[in-house]
Amino acid sequence: MKNPFHLLMALCLFILTSTAGAQYDQSKINKKAVAAYEKGLTMAEYGEYKGAIQLLNEAIKLDKNYIDAYLSLAGVYGELKDPASSVATYEKAFALDSNYTSELRLPYSINLAAQGQFEKALATVDALLARPKMNPNTRKAAEFRRKSYLFAVEYAKSHPNTNYVFAPQNIGPGVNSPESEYWPSMPIDGKALIFTRRLGGRNEDFFVSENFGQWEAARRLTGNINTPESEGAQTISQDGNWLVFTGCNRPEGMGSCDLYISYLTREGWSQATNMGNKINTEDWESQPSLSPDKRDLYFASKRPGGLGGSDIYVSHLLPNGRWSDPENLGPEINTPGDEQGPFIHADNQTLYFASTGHTGYGDDDLYLVRRAPGGKWGKPENLGYPINTVNREGTLFIAANGKTAYYASDRGDGKGLMDIYSFELREDIRPYKTLWVKGKVFDNKTKQGLPSSVELIDLSSRQTLSKVQTDEDGNYLITLPVGKDYAFNVARKGYLFYSDNYSLKGKDPDSTYKKDIPLQPIEVAAGVVLRNIFFDFNKYELKDESQVELDRLVQLLTENPTVKILIEGHTDNVGGAADNLKLSENRAKSVVNYLKSKGIAATRLSSKGFGATKPIATNTTEEGRAQNRRTELKVVAK
Repeated sequence: MKNPFHLLMALCLFILTSTAGAQYDQSKINKKAVAAYEKGLTMAEYGEYKGAIQLLNEAIKLDKNYIDAYLSLAGVYGELKDPASSVATYEKAFALDSNYTSELRLPYSINLAAQGQFEKALATVDALLARPKMNPNTRKAAEFRRKSYLFAVEYAKSHPNTNYVFAPQNIGPGVNSPESEYWPSMPIDGKALIFTRRLGGRNEDFFVSENFGQWEAARRLTGNINTPESEGAQTISQDGNWLVFTGCNRPEGMGSCDLYISYLTREGWSQATNMGNKINTEDWESQPSLSPDKRDLYFASKRPGGLGGSDIYVSHLLPNGRWSDPENLGPEINTPGDEQGPFIHADNQTLYFASTGHTGYGDDDLYLVRRAPGGKWGKPENLGYPINTVNREGTLFIAANGKTAYYASDRGDGKGLMDIYSFELREDIRPYKTLWVKGKVFDNKTKQGLPSSVELIDLSSRQTLSKVQTDEDGNYLITLPVGKDYAFNVARKGYLFYSDNYSLKGKDPDSTYKKDIPLQPIEVAAGVVLRNIFFDFNKYELKDESQVELDRLVQLLTENPTVKILIEGHTDNVGGAADNLKLSENRAKSVVNYLKSKGIAATRLSSKGFGATKPIATNTTEEGRAQNRRTELKVVAK
């Protein structure tokens, strides 16, 4: 909170610079009222706001014309984030002497804006700026506020949403306590909330609360992650196995604040390790956010070479397990101001962050930016009022459902200092709702788990959205943002790749996918269904969405130059047998022709159509017929 002494001295300065020609005479104020007023100022200076309010009201009761008391009382209400009382009190002062109080229209306008009355705030500050004589500092501040109010008015016109209600809910005593709780994060299943708690106003530790219909009593994270030093500003990976956080002024640190990483083990969280001199510098690094596939680490840094005081960077996990040199996200996102608090959603396509440099409501505002086709970030968008206000906004964590947001605040209904709240995001600023697939990759013959690469590709743009590595036992988790059609590929050297597809365009399934994946060793007679080869009805020309799968097949044959394959075409039983046989033959040939066009020798390739003679499911339902319409790969020589 701002220093009340500075606030009240500023108010006095405003008053002193606007008394010329005023009717108000301070010397005529009741002496007892002055005494109560001065005591109230002293209490406000030390943050004793309740006592200050009582004394300032006493001063007003003793002298109804005590304008200074009204103005200071309005200022205290503003500090207490009670804009309604502040506005009402300012207006009582204005009614007594509009000239003496003229420059106090600026803090009055700020409290109007805090109530969402942006048009009235704009009109107020316009009238103030129209005055010929004004304190230069007041004019500069008024011009800044006018820009913010104008933005707010225009934003409201371009984002009409009369049905949205911003109603933050305290998530309860299981999480919140008389201490400060903040920086919420959770794995993708939403069953556990990881947060920072400041104990005794000094030491920060990590706590977890589990949800069994409500958030249960929080406990410290087990293992060795919490220390006598402070740990904070954390991000937990979507699979719940990594925790990256900020540690400051540590003996092994490289600067003021560094990023550290801890891993979940059978004994709890491991002792944290510094993430090294690629991530950390002599300057400030903090506020990490991991992408859902754990391949990208976003964070804020004040390192040299940035575009402002604090910029957002991303570092990529390399195949050798090291992190790349961080990349500045560039001038579309970073500004000469401060950008902080990055949060990449589970959809891996929507990034939220706080900024002082983009046009907004007057202080740190929250923004989102979406990844465009090709991987570039689009233009940042302000989240709008009432999520953003004239005050400084913090950071958000948004659940996988794309609707529920969590944040920390010192609102009046809290359990203590800072509490964690949740609210529903407005529809137009939500990320994609995100589901997930989890399971185990294993050898189809030995049944042993296989460390493998699992990849999710947008079929329309052919952009890789996620690429995760299973653990040593073959377990994986990969996110599926709703609204797209995906190729889902699993690969390991020495095995035929596995492919599947998820058509989530226009659908909103409400379940999690569980899929254990057997990989076939490359050997004679081994086969796999190519589920991402697509044709139009009764056609044999390959659709563009097939390219992802076909290029994967080219890669497989290139890496295994002695392997020969047969491409089989199959149809359902709709239509005549002869027509189906011909269609299946032509579809198999289309795949072979594509492979030959990419340099695969014709001697390694053959094709055959089987029509509807080898169904793998019933032909009495559309689901069964869809399974029967397939393209298969068979190994004929190794």
